Amino acid sequence: MRPNNTIPGSFFILKKAEKIGSFVLSWWRIGVEGVSLFFNTFYWIFVGPFRGKPIDFKALLAQMVFMGYESFGIVFFVTFFTGIVLAMQSAHQLSQMGGTIYVASLVTISLCRELGPVLTALVLAGRIGASITAEIGSMKVNEQIEALDTMGIDPVRYMVVPKFLALLFMLPILTVVGDASGMFGGYMIGVYNLKINAGLYIQTAFKFLTIKDIYTGLSKSLIFAVIITMVGVYQGLKTNGGAVGVGRATTVSVVASFILIILADCVMTGIYFFVKM
Repeated sequence: MRPNNTIPGSFFILKKAEKIGSFVLSWWRIGVEGVSLFFNTFYWIFVGPFRGKPIDFKALLAQMVFMGYESFGIVFFVTFFTGIVLAMQSAHQLSQMGGTIYVASLVTISLCRELGPVLTALVLAGRIGASITAEIGSMKVNEQIEALDTMGIDPVRYMVVPKFLALLFMLPILTVVGDASGMFGGYMIGVYNLKINAGLYIQTAFKFLTIKDIYTGLSKSLIFAVIITMVGVYQGLKTNGGAVGVGRATTVSVVASFILIILADCVMTGIYFFVKM
């Protein structure tokens, strides 16, 4: 008689199905909790003031200084050197076709559409996203969030709303700073290395730039701000395991923010430039 392999085969299939189901359910739970956190934040922004729970503008201002003003330097230098590299790389190819002057347009449009908002968001995901997760995660493992609940203070209103609004305001501003510094880097290469006339460089840089290019980058920065804040807060609230857990949550927060920023950028670029509306 042949051995009956039905039971082991069925067992293998069931184990695989169990793993797939567990994976799907875990991501479904994460998605539901993330959406719930997002709408809870909006509730305290728009409904809270009418219930006698106004936004803490002192905390909001402090967060704007921390997220915006103190991030100015790193955003400036990252995008400045990116503009330099972009100008040098494109100049070599364009010079072979006699179009060196169009380095100005390439740098300007690339920064406004894509590199400015994405690089600025990635820089802030590493700096601000990690800080948000570490701060809230430390409060979570030290049971300070439970203490807020005990005192009748909603943690989302107290901790999340100022951070959310601050980054929502400051990331577009920093994106403009990044665009301008990247253009300045391209200008330095174009004028002092490629010997393009300064006035002609500036004229060509803005000749092909459209309003769509500008609002594309700024609208992306708003979505990136939501991603950075929500991922950072969610990971902080889910932290456990003491100091090791805080470090692990911070790492996951930064990596997840990077992935979601690139994914959101891909989707929005497809919508803006390849979907006819």
